Formats: sequence, structure tokens, C-alpha cells
Amino acid sequence: MILVTGASGQLGGAILASLINSGHEAVGSSRAGGAPGRRIDFDQPATIDFSQVDTLVLVSAGEAEDDVVIARHDAAIAAAERDGVQHVIYTSVTTAGDHLAFALAHRWTERRLRNSSMSWTVLRNGLYAELFGSLLTWSPEGLLSAFGPGSLAAATRHDLADAAAIVAADAARHSSRTYDLVGTPVSAAAVAQRLGVAVVTTSLEDRRAELLGAGLKPFQPSMLMSIYTAVRHGFLAQGNDDLRTVLGRSVQDGTEAAANAVTLGRVVPALRG
Repeated sequence: MILVTGASGQLGGAILASLINSGHEAVGSSRAGGAPGRRIDFDQPATIDFSQVDTLVLVSAGEAEDDVVIARHDAAIAAAERDGVQHVIYTSVTTAGDHLAFALAHRWTERRLRNSSMSWTVLRNGLYAELFGSLLTWSPEGLLSAFGPGSLAAATRHDLADAAAIVAADAARHSSRTYDLVGTPVSAAAVAQRLGVAVVTTSLEDRRAELLGAGLKPFQPSMLMSIYTAVRHGFLAQGNDDLRTVLGRSVQDGTEAAANAVTLGRVVPALRG
């Protein structure tokens, strides 16, 4: 049986749906639990039960400080070893993402897996095209961007979910492999052109000030700023063929996915009626 953690989240839920829609025996887990899933809370190791699981898709349990994320992942991997899981697939961050403020917990988890008693596959996922779009904001003048002239080799969440499901369905074939799953170049200018609006560039200083005043969790502004500056200065633009190869098809248009994400969050003061 295949178990997908974080199944109540967008990526975990999409991976589970892809597996089930392809006819594979799979179940999800989440903190809340509920049929047909298991209640598993990595912050409460006693709840972690991977019995009868052959392949575990460990979706990164981020959104916390590094020590918390690492403790969660360590508890999950230790439980997988204890319960006889044969193979773990981990959703990490792209190789070029070493510059990102949240990369350390991912790299620690990769090392922990490689030193475990189980076989493994690491999916170094590129940043979502949907995330890129959500980090663009609206102003009366157009689309406000702190990305400058930079571009992101963005992958859609749907493509990354399908790739994880494909690997999980034939885990032995992908044993001891690390895939760098990035997509097509997406820029603020391309998204603005797709939407038929102007792009207005803002400085990193101004964007940081906005984030610090937005009531975010303490660790979030630095994480987001690391994305802005890495894209702006060209560290996340390089693509490759890993995602297309794993999928066995072409990848989805990242610019379209980013533009759709921008449209969903569109609130333009000048258009309020």
C-alpha cells in the first residue's frame, strides 16, 4: 500500500488523487484524519502509524522553523523504519534552491533518508508557478513585482503531483534517484503580458517593509524574501528535462498557471465599486 502524508494539503491531496485515479491502492494521512485516511500528526510521534505501508510519500511538513520541521521529518522517518516501510519518496526543494531560506530542513531530510535503512527517492521540486503568481500583487498602475527582470523555472502543482504519483506507483524503478523537477521559465513581465496589464517593479526593501507589516509568522518574511531575491538575481531560472522525463509528456504552461493565480487574488483599488 502507498500512503501519502499531508493529504489535506494541496500537494498531498493532488498526489493522492492522482494515485487513486490511476487505480493504485493508496491512502492519505493528515493531522485531522478521517476516512479513508489515517490521523497522523508529526508533532505527536505516538500518532505516527505506517503499518502495512510499503511505499511512503513524505510530503514536506514545512511552515515552521527549521528545528520544528526537522523534528517532524525525523519522527516520520524513524517511524517508517520501525514499521517496515520499504521505500520513502520525499518532496524536497529544487537543487538551485540552496539559496532559499527554507532549504536547510530539506537537505537535512535528504541526508537522513540516505542514511536510513530504507530505499528512497528524492523529488527536488521546483517552486510552484501558482506560488509565483500569488507573490505578485496588484496596484492601480498594474501588477506589482519584486522579482525584477528575473525568471523562475516554475512547475505547476498538478505536474509535480503527477510526477510523485508516477514514482510512487513504481518505486523500485526510481530507487536511489534524485530528480530535479523544474518547469518552464516564468517572469513577472510574461505574466503581466498574458493578463494585458503593466508590470510595476518594486524594490526588495519596499517589499520587505510590506511583509513585516502584514502580520505574518516570524519566520515567513525572510523565507519569502529569499524567493524574491533568488528569482530577481537569476538563481532559479535554469530548467532541465527531469520533470518531462518522469511524466512522459510535456509540462504545463507555468505562465498560464501563474496568471490564473494572480487573477484569483485580484483586488485593484481603482476598480472597487
